[in-house]
Amino acid sequence: MAEEVKSGFVAHLIELRDRLIKALLSIFIIFIAIVYFANDIYAFVAQPLVSHLPSTATMIATDVTAPFFAPFKLTLFVALFASIPWILHQIWGFIAPGLYQHEKKMLMPILASSIVLFYGGIAFCYFVVLPIILGFFTSTGPEMMTLAPDISSYLGFVLKLFFAFGVAFEIPVAIMLLCWSGATTTKSLKEKRPYIVVGVFVVAMFLTPPDVLSQTLLAFPMLLLFELGLILAKFYTAKPQKESEE
Repeated sequence: MAEEVKSGFVAHLIELRDRLIKALLSIFIIFIAIVYFANDIYAFVAQPLVSHLPSTATMIATDVTAPFFAPFKLTLFVALFASIPWILHQIWGFIAPGLYQHEKKMLMPILASSIVLFYGGIAFCYFVVLPIILGFFTSTGPEMMTLAPDISSYLGFVLKLFFAFGVAFEIPVAIMLLCWSGATTTKSLKEKRPYIVVGVFVVAMFLTPPDVLSQTLLAFPMLLLFELGLILAKFYTAKPQKESEE
């Protein structure tokens, strides 16, 4: 019996290793496929800033290696973001055999929606948030100031925002999972709404750069997504123990 348990545990470790290798391999393959366009990708991401710069201003590189490593780093993150559906597929393939049939039917829509929401958060950040906050920042300051943003600093700023909005848009998924697992209920979350509102602004403060504008632009979508999660969570209530065993 002990040998069977040990062999089963080893088999799970081997499967986990294989799926991790497949996930990392997907990132590497996508990276190799798009690394040639690294400068074009950076130009696309920098467009919201470049469009608000004065005609006489340009972006600069304060580090001699930045013109190479900044687009290289961005391309690596793009490959990671593009690989997320395949990575989640590997995670699902690892945990699915241990789930009941009704659990698989319930979790598949959550898995698909998590991918859509993550990309939706990044798209919202790029097309809505960045033009607003960059337009505000570039239009303020003394007139004698020459605006020349550093490409590495801008990349760090943008990646932080992309990650923050991508994760924040997963709020409905998190609420559905919590209600489905029985950890909480929609009624309990509604009763805690005032504390959650305060918590959302605190989280936005830590996830975004230290300015009120970007924090507010993240907090309000999070609150709307929280309300959406409460609506969708009604379809993901915890089932009685006997029914789940069947």
